[in-house]
Amino acid sequence: MTPLRFRKLALLLPAGMSILSSCVIPDDTSGIAKVDATTAAARKEMVGLSEADVRMCAGFPTATAGAGHSSQIWTYQRVVQRGNLSIVVPTLAVGAIPAVGGSVNVAPGGYCNTQIRMVDGRVAEVAYAGDNNLPNSVDALCVSTVDACVAYARQRDHRATAVSR
Repeated sequence: MTPLRFRKLALLLPAGMSILSSCVIPDDTSGIAKVDATTAAARKEMVGLSEADVRMCAGFPTATAGAGHSSQIWTYQRVVQRGNLSIVVPTLAVGAIPAVGGSVNVAPGGYCNTQIRMVDGRVAEVAYAGDNNLPNSVDALCVSTVDACVAYARQRDHRATAVSR
């Protein structure tokens, strides 16, 4: 390579790396992402479901813990193995320019712990914990745990409204 080509490469390489680094998704997207509609609905619509109702729509909990007199916390753990896309930039050192390289990992796996507080045999509260956000949606990896329960609660409410008419 001629010295002129080295200079061009030395000028283009940092520009290319800065463009590539701007494509990285930040770890915390809560400031720009919206709360998933299903998980938000579950926080309200599951309240009042019985223990039997929750077992019917979400299955048996992964873990349970006592939370005081006539109160328990049920935890549903979900690990998500998403397809990964890894882009690797080879390490390149040119003359006096330091080595430049690295990688970008798009859509890594995550996990969700859906926690349901039961008081006197009924749902009192639903909360989420874990690495459960997607780039554009907060708590999105928890949807599959609660989506059937939201539908179950809506169906129950619909039947109750129809009977009272």
